[in-house]
Amino acid sequence: MKNLSRGALALCAALALTSCGSGSPSGDADDEPAEDTGAEAQDGELTEVEVGVIPIVDVASIYLGDQEGIFEEHGIDLTLTLAQGGAAIIPAVQSGDFDFGFSNVTSLLVAADSGLPLQMVAAGPQTTGDSENDFSAVMVKSDSGIETVADLEGKRVAVNTLNNIFDSVISEGVLEAGGDPANVDFVEVGFPDMIAQLESDNVDAVSAVDPFTTVADNEGYERIFAPFADVVDELGVGTYFASQQLVDEDPELVESFYTAMQESQAYADENPDAVREVLGEYTEIDQSVLSEIAIPTFPEEINLDSLEEVAEISERHGLIDESPNVDELVWEGAR
Repeated sequence: MKNLSRGALALCAALALTSCGSGSPSGDADDEPAEDTGAEAQDGELTEVEVGVIPIVDVASIYLGDQEGIFEEHGIDLTLTLAQGGAAIIPAVQSGDFDFGFSNVTSLLVAADSGLPLQMVAAGPQTTGDSENDFSAVMVKSDSGIETVADLEGKRVAVNTLNNIFDSVISEGVLEAGGDPANVDFVEVGFPDMIAQLESDNVDAVSAVDPFTTVADNEGYERIFAPFADVVDELGVGTYFASQQLVDEDPELVESFYTAMQESQAYADENPDAVREVLGEYTEIDQSVLSEIAIPTFPEEINLDSLEEVAEISERHGLIDESPNVDELVWEGAR
């Protein structure tokens, strides 16, 4: 569809993350032809597609789909480019540097509330619903004196990007516990740096996701709140999205991407050991830690009820001005 973005590659390099991407080679002449979904060019070439992702367990399904040849079967030559968070990926998708991106749903709601024309096109991870062992937790030092989410009032809490899903669900947790979420000081820290910032007392608590949650467990930090499992039932944490322009100009590519993501999500959900294995390919986490991490569920469809509830929470805590009609934010083929 386009040449690889110089701007996106520069973004990846600037963040100095582990890996910048992975691509699927075009098939040989002897290979079976890819399913005709509209993405593949008439001469048999695959359509180059670049997707912005984050180096966490949430995006394991798209890495597995690439590894298993699912995207190639649907006419897509996939490149995955790492960034710090969904809030950084959104402008890159909007500008056309990325064709699709992964983001938490709150950041997408904030973007839509700001007038950016984006469409959620495919499901991402969903909480396990297990408060004791979800893939996300708010973590503190064992001697911090912070024992519950209510104790976060007046504290500095690290989130990977501001105005994201952690802001909204942690604020809701504090409110439900009788505290004032307006007095929580959210500060932006990349996932790989959170433990060091906590150890140095630069923050009082961190909002981590696996594999970093399990690393923190093993280093003696304590979980005091499960932000994804404790606030919204079956919370759909993030989605893959595209610009409205891409949706309008190339609906066949969007359909192909959606179908490939459905199959990738199903494969990840059925193969947790493969999730652990592929996570080791785009992070620098030790294999012994990967064997311990909690795996999210990977639904095939976007959870609209969850999205509506997150929108209401985001409005309540001032992240957006008004709860949108969530149906209008979700690509019609994914509703």
